[in-house]
Amino acid sequence: MADKSVVAIVGAGLVGSGWALVFARAGHDVRIFDPDATVRDRVLPWAAASVEELVQAGLVSGGEEVLQRLSVCETLEDALDGAGYIQESVFETVKVKSEACRAIDAVMRSDAIVGSSSSGIPASRFTEDCRNRNRFLIAHPVNPPHLVPVVELVPAPWTDDEAMTETRRIMTEVGQVPVTLTREIDGFILNRLQGALLNEAWALYDEGYASLEDIDATVAHGLGLRWSFMGPFETIDLNAPGGITDYAARLGGMYHDMAAKRVARPWPEETIRKAGEERRQTLPEGDLADRRAWRDAALTRLAAFKKSQGLGP
Repeated sequence: MADKSVVAIVGAGLVGSGWALVFARAGHDVRIFDPDATVRDRVLPWAAASVEELVQAGLVSGGEEVLQRLSVCETLEDALDGAGYIQESVFETVKVKSEACRAIDAVMRSDAIVGSSSSGIPASRFTEDCRNRNRFLIAHPVNPPHLVPVVELVPAPWTDDEAMTETRRIMTEVGQVPVTLTREIDGFILNRLQGALLNEAWALYDEGYASLEDIDATVAHGLGLRWSFMGPFETIDLNAPGGITDYAARLGGMYHDMAAKRVARPWPEETIRKAGEERRQTLPEGDLADRRAWRDAALTRLAAFKKSQGLGP
């Protein structure tokens, strides 16, 4: 029988490496595999630096013990040997994920569960031919998963209910916040919500209503402050004297009129080019890596603050 205490990570990029920390800090032995030896060589040094940041923020105790639970494997077979839960985090195309899932399927235990980190492609598009397809599902994190806890769980039409229930239990046990979709839809919850906001942001910028900087500031210093601990429904429930139904009665017409004036269209190439130039003036390309490190450090501090206020998992 597969050992639920042993977790395998297939694909060791930023998302896969983040997943490895999620499980290791919760006490699981984690085996990590990536077909690229260069990627494999980066995992443990990155993990050591990340664990040190978590220790300093008070989010992890016993950093050395966490690192000792991580092992990098040179073969897929070694990584999956006896693993009860497998997190697939390979490059996101149907072709690459199909190949990875078929390889996993060939050597996994029949009672193991495979969660895919796919951010928008439903599992039915790349697991249909798998012998154990009833054990495959979507477990989509936010990058980086060791700092942002939400995980979207989405079944394929053939996924066992027990596999969904057990994955939700596992995710809760390791300190993530699982959200469950009842059936497949492209983009799941997170990217459909993010897509709606991005489409409007691009339109406002394309039509000259505001700069990228001011649109970003509206979210970072406005909407984002509430959304860091409340969702959209709770937000509007608290924003009208009579709650959510009162809010809908007062402002539903305004939102309908705004939506009616918008027609979905591709993001304009010229606008994307202009936005790229504006962003590179603000942040040169050579500084992107440092800014990502700044983002992760800020997320670490935010996670620590939310935990201290009883607002996190």
